[in-house]
Amino acid sequence: MKNLMQLLRHYMAILGLVIIAAGALTACKSVTSNDTVDYKATGAVRGPNLSYPPDLITAQADRRYIVQDGTATMSEYNAAMKKSVQMRNSVMTGIPGMRIARDGERRWLVVEKPATELYPQVKDFWQENGFLLVVDSPSTGIMETDWAENRGKIAQDWIRSTIGGALDSIYDTGERDKYKTRLEAPKPDETEIYITQKGALEKCVTDATSQCISTIWTSRPNDPELEAVFLARLMERLGMTQEQAKAMVAAPLGPKTPKAKLVQEANNQTYILLSAGFDRSWRDVGLALDRSNFTVEDRNRSAGVYYVRYVNTKEVGDAKGFFSNLFSSKDDALLKAKKYQVVVKSTGENSANVYVQDADGKPENTPSGVQLLTLLNDQLAK
Repeated sequence: MKNLMQLLRHYMAILGLVIIAAGALTACKSVTSNDTVDYKATGAVRGPNLSYPPDLITAQADRRYIVQDGTATMSEYNAAMKKSVQMRNSVMTGIPGMRIARDGERRWLVVEKPATELYPQVKDFWQENGFLLVVDSPSTGIMETDWAENRGKIAQDWIRSTIGGALDSIYDTGERDKYKTRLEAPKPDETEIYITQKGALEKCVTDATSQCISTIWTSRPNDPELEAVFLARLMERLGMTQEQAKAMVAAPLGPKTPKAKLVQEANNQTYILLSAGFDRSWRDVGLALDRSNFTVEDRNRSAGVYYVRYVNTKEVGDAKGFFSNLFSSKDDALLKAKKYQVVVKSTGENSANVYVQDADGKPENTPSGVQLLTLLNDQLAK
């Protein structure tokens, strides 16, 4: 009997190994869709995963369950319950004066608070979501994350949940994303927060026999839905409920209206004609810069000037060579970038022109200047 039991244990162990191996093969072949967004950047510093506003301490909300020294009166109990209800209601309503603004497919967050107060909270928000910041400029209100992989696209099967840490280096989506955030202050106590996403995709380089011999990183189209996801998450981080934030972001977008036209005059002067006033034109140009290969180093809204750097792929090599170095250091990229001034000039209540100037503020009436305006025009026309 003893030998029989040992034999049964032996076969059960073998059967268990077979099941695990089969499960592993199945997991490698099937990746189910996952709506979650969970980014992971190498060396990222994560903060606490907050489900409550930072000014709400959960322990205080449940103080009615703590036994106090002495005798509690009914009036004290009612006052404590009233305070608890008020705290819950404050969480449900979120920050007063926080809303999603939209223009066509563009969304941004408007908060009735000073930018100086919001900037540290937005910075913490990105770090809590698993991102490293490669640009952190409170003076200009601009921050930019490093490239990161969305681990939420990887199937979370039972094998990964058991030994997932050891398999992280094996699973890879072949996609990377980075996000730019820009805070604008059109009024002293009002801040506009813009989030723009940029994506990269790993592709195979094949030989004559269609065999993959190497991989390169290429540009991936902008994804407005990912931007919307993080706008909703930021609203939660600032005190709004998840249901309210999702409802605001999911509201129907406005119609597309053509509002940008590239104009080339006989004197070789080229500019973009916008059918909008200065405020709207300034906002749209800023978003177009964020979604292109421009790095905004500074800006002067009163003068209508964005001070930028731009990497011209035609001057540093072909697109494949450029995108293969997407994950090189930012300092290396800036060495290849030239300085320009992008000027937004009001020409009427509902019109404005956009010009490109060199670093000294002189007209850039060169092929490079036309190329930059063409790129901006393509973004503005979307």
